[in-house]
Amino acid sequence: MSFKNIVRELKEMRDVIGSMSRRGVEGKHWRNSTRSHIAPDVPPSDSTTEGRWAHLPPELLLDIIRRVEESETSWPARTVVVYCASVCKPWRDITKEIVKTPEECGRLTFPISLKQPGPRDSPIQCYIKRDRATSTFRLYYGLSPSEDESDKLLLAAKKIRRATSTEFLISLVADDFSRASSTYVGKLRSNFLGTKFIMYDSQPPNNEPFHPKSNHSHSSRRFHTKQISPRLPAYNYQIATITYELNVLRTRGPRRITSQMHHIPISSIQQGGTAPTPHSLSLSSPSPSTTTPPPPPSAIQDSLVLKNKSPRWHEQLQCWCLNFKGRVTVASVKNFQLGASVDDCDNVVDEEKDRVVLQFGKIGQDIFTMDYGYPLSAFQAFAICLSSFDTKPACE
Repeated sequence: MSFKNIVRELKEMRDVIGSMSRRGVEGKHWRNSTRSHIAPDVPPSDSTTEGRWAHLPPELLLDIIRRVEESETSWPARTVVVYCASVCKPWRDITKEIVKTPEECGRLTFPISLKQPGPRDSPIQCYIKRDRATSTFRLYYGLSPSEDESDKLLLAAKKIRRATSTEFLISLVADDFSRASSTYVGKLRSNFLGTKFIMYDSQPPNNEPFHPKSNHSHSSRRFHTKQISPRLPAYNYQIATITYELNVLRTRGPRRITSQMHHIPISSIQQGGTAPTPHSLSLSSPSPSTTTPPPPPSAIQDSLVLKNKSPRWHEQLQCWCLNFKGRVTVASVKNFQLGASVDDCDNVVDEEKDRVVLQFGKIGQDIFTMDYGYPLSAFQAFAICLSSFDTKPACE
């Protein structure tokens, strides 16, 4: 078969898949506004690996997918890259080899992209929609909400109030927050006062092996083994602690936030340093419904600490101000900018000391912008922003 014929058949195949997507057969993840608009990380059936597309010469297949990947730079045009990964196993393996991480290319393609560090140079811009009636929060990709409701859903969270705490369950979809679901990605839990939050991940950081010494939390004992999906057990790995400083004197001023990322070393922002980068969401661990113990003190001492940038008081406006570069338009106590706390660290360039890692602010009644970058992932940034939505009477 000539190269020209192969390219022609590839275009025909893409048109067929596109038409199926429009009918809602294969593309319901892209069309349904309540579903994640990132490619599902579920492999196709084994029968597809025996089709004619699975037997293309590896060199030719590599060249085709590389050209497709380089030509698709925007969303939703980038769905063509996902189509290639959905053809068969050889196509999927080569596509994953070619598609770079968000840190390298600044793009979100597969679900694992949401747990990989963002780019170093320019942040990935997103926004959050709050639904007060259902206590849900949806993270979308893009500068602002679209008029035709074709928003690109990344993550969704549901707020659950309990007697002594508040929990935010985070999922890939907006209509299923069960820990037994394969779409469950983690959660955020507060203390009674809403001044301290613990961030939990459904998988160990950087795909590390499961720690053999684990304790069962009170919440995990509510779930029986038979209730947990065998595809994605409901594990909880402590990956960060978010603390809001108490305002005992009730003085006027913004919130003061400290976020300690237990599994991101401070060396990640130093010259030549790297942040943990998981490469798969499919994990297998010993027993379901477990919660790992807190990280050892030595790991916490060497971990990255993020603190909010101090605003300045504007006499004419009579309010605290920060330079959000046009991304925040409404004054709110929830607005903040986080940067690395590296005053006492060596081998850190000045750019890292001044760089904003996470920016969050209000632009409408229930719409907020969220811009994040290296070394945070979309999941970690979203969880930190969710902590701002909880009631904090002791901080204001």
